[in-house]
Amino acid sequence: MGSEEKQSEKAFSFEMPEYYNFAGEVSAYAERNPDKPAIIAVSETGDTKRVTYRELISYTNRIGNSLLSLGIQRGDKVIVLVPRGVDAYAIYLALNKIGAVIMPCSEMLRGKDIEYRANHAGAKAVISFAGGVDEVNQIRDNCPTIAHYIQLGEPQTGWLSLEDLANHSNDRLEAVDSRSDELAFLSYTSGTTGGPKGVMHVHGWPCAHLAVAATYWLDVREDDLVWATAGPGWAKWVWSPFVSTLGKGATAFVYQGRFSPEKYLQLLEQHPISVLCATPTEYRLMAKVSGIENFSLQSLRSACSAGEPLNREVIDTFRRVFNITVRDGYGQTENTLLVGTFVGMEPRPGSMGRPSPVVKVAIIDESGEELPVGEVGDIAVDRNMVALFKGYLNDPERTARAFRGNWYVTGDQGRMDEDGYIWFEGRADDIIISAGYTIGPFEVEDALVKHPAVAECAAVASPDPDRGHVVKAFVVLKKGYEGTEELIRELQEHTKNLTAPYKYPRKIEFVEDLPKTTSGKIRRVELRMRERQLASQQG
Repeated sequence: MGSEEKQSEKAFSFEMPEYYNFAGEVSAYAERNPDKPAIIAVSETGDTKRVTYRELISYTNRIGNSLLSLGIQRGDKVIVLVPRGVDAYAIYLALNKIGAVIMPCSEMLRGKDIEYRANHAGAKAVISFAGGVDEVNQIRDNCPTIAHYIQLGEPQTGWLSLEDLANHSNDRLEAVDSRSDELAFLSYTSGTTGGPKGVMHVHGWPCAHLAVAATYWLDVREDDLVWATAGPGWAKWVWSPFVSTLGKGATAFVYQGRFSPEKYLQLLEQHPISVLCATPTEYRLMAKVSGIENFSLQSLRSACSAGEPLNREVIDTFRRVFNITVRDGYGQTENTLLVGTFVGMEPRPGSMGRPSPVVKVAIIDESGEELPVGEVGDIAVDRNMVALFKGYLNDPERTARAFRGNWYVTGDQGRMDEDGYIWFEGRADDIIISAGYTIGPFEVEDALVKHPAVAECAAVASPDPDRGHVVKAFVVLKKGYEGTEELIRELQEHTKNLTAPYKYPRKIEFVEDLPKTTSGKIRRVELRMRERQLASQQG
């Protein structure tokens, strides 16, 4: 580590203000820069919509006032089930501005997923796009706390039109004077057992995230056009497309079409995108495009990747072809960027980088003691870290299990080298990370065992060259059923219908029995090791 880097780390300080409202800060910026582009949204057919900061805040305020008129108040929890687009930004800002709690939900969630979140949190309202309405309608009778159903576009029976509500509302709205320790975001993340966990983040969280991640990792500047590819249903959308972009007064680029590596490269060439934040899978597939050398990404200045470690060959390809170093970063729904290759830092391909200036990260053993350089252990964070979550909603037991002494334990394992760089070694638990999605095996298994052919099953991560890992299910069939290709396809469709489609098992292997402990618990670790060995033999 150079002496300049050490000095800059010592000089960095951050103090959380007592009161903070992110939407209020964005509104203040809009007053000073009303004609500055806030969002440029491009459809799959190439239609482009440009929205200024003045227009965004006007729409935000009208949504906020309409929600207040319905009785949605400070502290009320609201499910947001919308795809990429201008509406997502305005809805998030409106909820934040009135002090309501935002519950980000992927538009791919199924009815049962939504029902669990609604009842677990006691949600008061749902704001959904047309594609989510049918799923919500299936579970309306099971969600007694939801009082308002609000829809984008032409509403179905029993739903209110967000557009009509906003059109009849005032476009002036003061932000609530929210305390920094007041609940603002409630994101759900998969667990190894039981349902998803409700991760609680407060109003001050965006302030801390802007201070480090947006500044020293993404390197967002006011004149940037920022393309962060995450969808609004994910904590990563809050990180980069939302907080890091609008909080810096930059312009958000939004592509509303399906992923295609060729299309992504075309968009990067056609638009002056200067900051890109994408998943490792997206980078991997772009790097494999035939004729990648024919694309010119002259505007691209900063490129970041998060979700899982990025392959060295991908980093090398972007360096060779575009003279851009794709910088890795590591964080979780429960925190913010913990470790990264920050601007000006020497990148070490394969490493996640070094701890953020405001984060104390260590590799610890089972007793909570820090391990020496080079030894593999649990990646842990000082429990007093300013951007750490405030616990799992209504779940003190799982909250307690996330901590070990003075440390929050991430569930990932790694090692630290002599210069403080951290190298990822794998999950310490059974969580599956596939193409940036976090998937709990319980969710997959719970869906599979509902099929009449399945006696029991186990889902694990199986190595994959493009997605990092995919879900693989080992299935024990009931008597009378035969493991055929047709049954594999049937089980895959069955899983897609019961839970979000990205969780379905891309691989299924029929087995006579599953490895278990003496107490009868499935040894997923054994199945994971088997998959790793198979992958190493094949490639």
